[in-house]
This record gives sequence, C-alpha cells and structure tokens, in this order.
Amino acid sequence: MDFTPSPRVEALEKELLDFMARFVYPNERTYYEQIEASGNRHHHPEILAELKPRAKAAGLWNLFLPDSRHGPGLTNLEYAPLSAVMGRVLWGSEVFNCSAPDTGNMETLVRFATPAQQERWLTPLLEGRIRSGFSMTEPMTPGSDPTQLKTRAVRDGDHWVISGRKWFTTGAMHASVLLVVAVTSPEAPRHRRVSLFLVPIDAPGVTIVRSVPVLGYISSSGECEVDFKDVRVPARDMLGGEGEGFTVAQARLGPGRIHHCMRAVGMADRCVELMARRAATRQVVGGLLADKQMIQDFIARSRIEVEAARFVVLHAAWKMDTVGNKTAWPEIAMAKVLAAQTACRVTDRAIQVHGGLGLTDDVPLAAMYRYARILRLGDGADEVHKAKLAEHEIRRLR
Repeated sequence: MDFTPSPRVEALEKELLDFMARFVYPNERTYYEQIEASGNRHHHPEILAELKPRAKAAGLWNLFLPDSRHGPGLTNLEYAPLSAVMGRVLWGSEVFNCSAPDTGNMETLVRFATPAQQERWLTPLLEGRIRSGFSMTEPMTPGSDPTQLKTRAVRDGDHWVISGRKWFTTGAMHASVLLVVAVTSPEAPRHRRVSLFLVPIDAPGVTIVRSVPVLGYISSSGECEVDFKDVRVPARDMLGGEGEGFTVAQARLGPGRIHHCMRAVGMADRCVELMARRAATRQVVGGLLADKQMIQDFIARSRIEVEAARFVVLHAAWKMDTVGNKTAWPEIAMAKVLAAQTACRVTDRAIQVHGGLGLTDDVPLAAMYRYARILRLGDGADEVHKAKLAEHEIRRLR
C-alpha cells in the first residue's frame, strides 16, 4: 500500500491550504460573532454564504463524493488529507459542502435514492441550496443499537404514518429534509425491522421540541429532539426497500465515520501547532514554556499520537477503497476509536498549555475539545466499537 498523494491530490491540497489561509482562518471568530450578534443561537452566519460561492468557483466543492458524476471522483484515500485540512477549523467543512450530516446523507441518496428522490433532495444538497438531518437515535433506546428503535411507521394505503420521538438529530435547525429511521415490521428479524424515510422538516406532525445543549453549548445547526406525531409520508419517499433501513443506515455510517476521523486528525494536528506556538512565546517563571520538559513531553507525545492516528485513518480509507466498506469495518472501527481518543487527549493538552486562555472562546480549543468528546459517542461509542473488535479477534482464533 502506498499513501503518497497523487499530483492531483497535492494540487487540491495546496489550493485548499491557500483558501483556508486567505478566507477561513481570518474569519474563524467571525462565524461565532455573527451568531452572537444575531441574538439567535441557530442563526446561519453570513460568512458561510459569502465563502461558499468562492469555494465552488475554485473547484473545491463536494470533494467527498467518490462518484465522479457529482464531484471530482476522489477515492476515500485521496479525500482523507483534504478532509483533514478542512477539519482544522470546526466549521471549515461546510464552506466546501463537505460537512456532516450532509455528506453521509448525500452519499446515501446517491446509492439508494430513486431518480425522483435524487431530483428533489440530492440535487439541491449537492448545490448547497439546502441542508439535511439524520434522525435515528432515540431518548429511550440505546443509540448504538438501532435494532431496538421504537419509532413506528404504519402503512396506510399509499402512505406511511410515522410516530415517535428522536433526539441528537444533527442539523435539524437548518434542515429541509430528515432521513428518518422507523420500525415498519416489528415482528421481523432484528435487522429487518426498520425502514428509512425522507421526511420534509415542514411536514405536518414534525415538531422540533428543543435544540439539545451538548456540554453546555447549543450549536447553530442543532442537536435536536424531534417529535413525529402521525406524520404522513408518501410510500414513494421510502429510501431503499421496506425492511432495508438497517442496511442503508449502516452503509451510510461507514463513510460518515471515516470522514469524522479525517476531520479529527486535522483538528488534532492544528492543536499541536497551537500548543507549540504558545509554548514558544509564553514566558513563565524561569523562561519560556517551551523550555519545560513537561511541556516538551506534551508536544512530542501529541505529535506521535496524531501521526499514528493519521496512518490508521489512511489505512482504513485505503481498505475501504480496495475491499469495500463492509469488509473494512474493523479498520473503520479502529480508526474511529483512535482518532476520537487522540483528538480528546491532544486538545486537552493544548488547553492545559494555554492555561485559562484555553478555556475561553478567544481560541478555538474549548470548542474543539467539545467536538472531540462528542465524537467518542457519535456514530457508535468507543466501547461498542471495541467490543466488536475484540469479538472479531477472538473469533479468528476459534
């Protein structure tokens, strides 16, 4: 295996780095200031509307899609270093139409949607005219086990009627459509119980109950609790076949997990840089922070861990490209656990090196730590992935 970027990827990475330096880093705080100035926590910052057309005009748009009909047709391995660059700023990926949950939803629509569904939802998502949400996790059932979901969809003629409660529906405050997982066949085998539906956010019976604060913070696009009360969805808006919701959701989560890993590596990489810069310039008793062995250990240990995570993620991406997402699940699971834990540790050290400043919004570290900590639970908790990996290893020896 060879992880050397191709000339094409090197050129795209150079363009991305230049775009980030010219337009994204200088406006990193602007994003949050515009939300604060609006008085609405869910305000969509104007800076995104300003930067998205620039990114599209520069050809830095929809880079995540391996399908060349809708983007540059990069492999997962080719996309990995580009996603890492975008991940250096928490909202950076959205500038390039490469942010969650839209990336996973678009990939799902490319693979499973009918032409009519693609025309209605995929096309405007690809163009960046709308956003979407993914609605699977429920308050009273284990988020890592979709076979236990309670939200029901009952057939009524040419419609399905959905009733239930979801939460941690990422992006719902800005979404035009939700991909909703609901039980259609309660008595079926556990992996055939659910189906997936395309539900407009303004459909009668859909109510955003609240935007859930996560570690004390409410994000602009929201981590929402959503109530579905007798929501009538045309049968044609089922995504995939009846009973295929688990299969479709799992197909979506594989690439989604690796995209999160790529962004986490980029974020942790930037944390190392911020840590080193702070240490090299901060005077304390007896000299610079950089002269202290403990701080040197923080920086060196962090760089080692980031590079280890980077190569595990690259290996998972390569495996996805060569044997397929389903077969590559162990590598994806390893990358998911390692990237999230690495991002947590490195961000925590960076905060420590910055002292009290690291806890404030004057630097991006507190927000980065929040994202890293969420990632240890989102798209499958660490413990779930590790349990599956252990079971896999034990089974190989029997």
